[in-house]
Amino acid sequence: MLKRIQLHWQILIALLFSIVFGITLPGYVKYVSWTGDLFLRALSMIIVPLIFSSIVSGVTGIGSGKNLGRMTAKTIGYYMITSLFAITTGLLLVNLIKPGVGADLGFSRAVEGLAVTGDTFGQTLLRIIPTNIIESMVRGDLPSIIFFAIFFGFFATRVEPKYGEPVITFFNAVFGIMMKITMFVIKFTPIGIFGIVSVIIAENSENLATIFGRMGIYMLTVIAALAIHGIIILPLLMKILGKANPLQHVKNMSVPLLTAFSTSSSSATLPLTIEAVEFKSGVSNKTTSFVLPLGATINMDGTALYQCIAVLFIAQAYGVDLSILQQLIVMITALLASIGAAGIPMAGLVIMSIILSAVGLPLEGIGLILAVDRPLDMLRTSINVWSDSCGAVIIAKSEGEVTNV
Repeated sequence: MLKRIQLHWQILIALLFSIVFGITLPGYVKYVSWTGDLFLRALSMIIVPLIFSSIVSGVTGIGSGKNLGRMTAKTIGYYMITSLFAITTGLLLVNLIKPGVGADLGFSRAVEGLAVTGDTFGQTLLRIIPTNIIESMVRGDLPSIIFFAIFFGFFATRVEPKYGEPVITFFNAVFGIMMKITMFVIKFTPIGIFGIVSVIIAENSENLATIFGRMGIYMLTVIAALAIHGIIILPLLMKILGKANPLQHVKNMSVPLLTAFSTSSSSATLPLTIEAVEFKSGVSNKTTSFVLPLGATINMDGTALYQCIAVLFIAQAYGVDLSILQQLIVMITALLASIGAAGIPMAGLVIMSIILSAVGLPLEGIGLILAVDRPLDMLRTSINVWSDSCGAVIIAKSEGEVTNV
């Protein structure tokens, strides 16, 4: 029977059951939590070989250095524009609604392990160049892996054909095999999501009403801003710039978006995103294999938007009136910090500590939003993944590709 139900409906059913299970039987969640851990480990297992082989395959397919430079410029340009749209939307709504005015400061939680990093933006960029690519692969350092893979793929087309062609064929084959493995892992998505979400619900089941009651306005502000960006701005960009059908594309992206929502990890969702954009929306391998891994590393629309709202909420709660210049600093810092954000749960809190320090707000303020960070993290991760996929379609269309949307 389940085989007849489309995968995205299976995931929705799993989400519903996990919520009911987590609320009604929290003591039994420990017996199913291993399914979520196993699913995430399987996704993590395929990320590095999939990204490396896909980028090498994509870069070798792009061809000349001129084409590669054009594709890179388009990709980074798109990500910068959408991030600025997202940040502006967040700032407008938080200034309009003012959710932090009168917030309960006694609702704060203790914050640990979020010391501000001393790295400048320049140092962050410098770290992209790996000193040991094997070590970077072991750590899962995606920016370094992507940087080396782009160089490797580019110069694989610059050596003699007798050397380059076997290498290109090899990585095309590796990419094909990794996509087969990805398709296999995708089949277990509903089971994995059931294990992940039931744990989250069980951990917060006793405090859900209190949390949502006290933080309701703040949560609604974030949700409204994410909705405007994800439902209005990004589809409009797809329609205007890409001449594509956003409704068909979001239908194709249902599995990656639901997985991103459940796991709060754009990196873990990347294999599913590549599969959906390439095989359902019809974007070529050379575009998906270049644009999507880059997006999972540097494009964090939802995260940047959330940072701005959260920082201004904290400022409002402490009675600090940030000037236009300080809000501009928040905007720029959020944009730059989101570029280096790890595609994992809770990474946004580290970024927030950087932004708070930039405008002189206390780091303890993070404790105010800690209680509701995970559900909002799930939503903003979905927007991150949605933006990446829209970018792949827009860039593919700009390259003259014929897609399915």
